[in-house]
Amino acid sequence: MFTFLLVVHVVIAVALVGVILMQRSEGGGLTGGSPAGLMSARGAGDFLTRTTTILATLFILLSIALAAVATLNRAPSKIDTSLARPADPVPALPVGNSAAPADASPVPLAAPAEKASAAKPDASKVGDAAPAKK
Repeated sequence: MFTFLLVVHVVIAVALVGVILMQRSEGGGLTGGSPAGLMSARGAGDFLTRTTTILATLFILLSIALAAVATLNRAPSKIDTSLARPADPVPALPVGNSAAPADASPVPLAAPAEKASAAKPDASKVGDAAPAKK
């Protein structure tokens, strides 16, 4: 079904491009027309304008239909949980008590100063660094 609709969509797109390219470039497209003969210069322009409108409407409706069919056909039937990480248990606090439980250990928000300074390279040990003042 999806492949058939996709082929029809491509055919409509190619026909729409062809009809647009056959129209005159001096303007007046989609402005309506007179009831003159179908194959006169004016009638041919009106015919191409009507054809363009119909093909554009079909193109938009078929685009929406293809999106709907793709969503229905490609939706997973179940959620794959094989790569999900197990959730860490969080101790629950009693309602109305903002204090932490007695057995809860404090969580450090930042690295201690000595660890942070140890991570920085020493300027005297780097080869391109400025010499130390004496």
